[in-house]
Amino acid sequence: HIQDPASQRLTWNKPPKSVLVIKKIRDASLLQPFKELCVYLTEENNMIVYVEKKVLEDPAIANDENFGPVKKKFCTFREDYDDISNQIDFIICLGGDGTLLYASSLFQGSVPPVMAFHLGSLGFLTPFNFESFQSQVTQVIEGNAALVLRSRLKVKVVKEHREKTTVQNGIEENGLVSASLEKEVGKQIMQYQVLNEVVVDRGPSSYLSNVDVFLDGHLITTVQGDGVIVSTPTGSTAYAAAAGASMIHPNVPAIMITPICPHSLSFRPIVVPAGVELKIMLSPDARNTAWVSFDGRKRQEICYGDSISITTSCYPLPSICFRDPVSDWFESLAECLHWNVRKKQNNFAVEEEE
Repeated sequence: HIQDPASQRLTWNKPPKSVLVIKKIRDASLLQPFKELCVYLTEENNMIVYVEKKVLEDPAIANDENFGPVKKKFCTFREDYDDISNQIDFIICLGGDGTLLYASSLFQGSVPPVMAFHLGSLGFLTPFNFESFQSQVTQVIEGNAALVLRSRLKVKVVKEHREKTTVQNGIEENGLVSASLEKEVGKQIMQYQVLNEVVVDRGPSSYLSNVDVFLDGHLITTVQGDGVIVSTPTGSTAYAAAAGASMIHPNVPAIMITPICPHSLSFRPIVVPAGVELKIMLSPDARNTAWVSFDGRKRQEICYGDSISITTSCYPLPSICFRDPVSDWFESLAECLHWNVRKKQNNFAVEEEE
């Protein structure tokens, strides 16, 4: 029996009590929707609202006396310092697709259901409009909504330990905050959960990147070009689509490998089964190092002897649908990417017989 994607529904074992509200920062147009939503959640539904501390540091929020009583009820946190992964029942995002990617990065394990409102620029992953937010939020709290489980990538970066750094309270000597950092003898290991894609590129070098790609331990190809994109089906409509890849529905269990400007006419993007392990390393004869980023963040250099291991994560991101997984996806293709939009061909005029 093959499961119908539309049959995945959101059900609560018990009513949700805590909600994380993620707001795009430095966007004045979101201040009023943010305030209205928080008032509705705290006063109408008696929910515990978690907000990132830097959101409340906005002068327009900090200096609003009318919003003060609501703000005092908030629980605040700081990224990379406070772990709230076990305290959140569901998430509401206000902004564009970047807010959903940011929500994913906050949860390196299990992710609560995410409800995303389209208040940004593109909005491919944010199906809800804010005009009728009260009825829509109530519907989610009552547990009457469709879900799409967006698979994520589990990425492990192993670096040869080249210089001695001490980590105290999560901060390295250079002042950067360490993320999921583990130390081994001679090695440094970092792990990430990625919703869209892992991008390996040539960085500032003028030479082609030259990286080897292994699948389950077997060398499958060497990428010579600007780089390579390893993406989820969710990420297939992002950077991968711009690089010429096919667009894959998020319910399809797969990993995409897409070259960036390959110096080969026959290097086409490929799709491999979810669950395989990919490993990317610099080729022995590479002229320069490579750089890697994860959903556009945590960019870092990859040198000789370093490796990037990628496989499908056990922790998908449950995204709440506006209608259902199929309708929402094709609606986004049409509205955001203008997929297959063209002027209709005229039909033949029927000539009347004399």
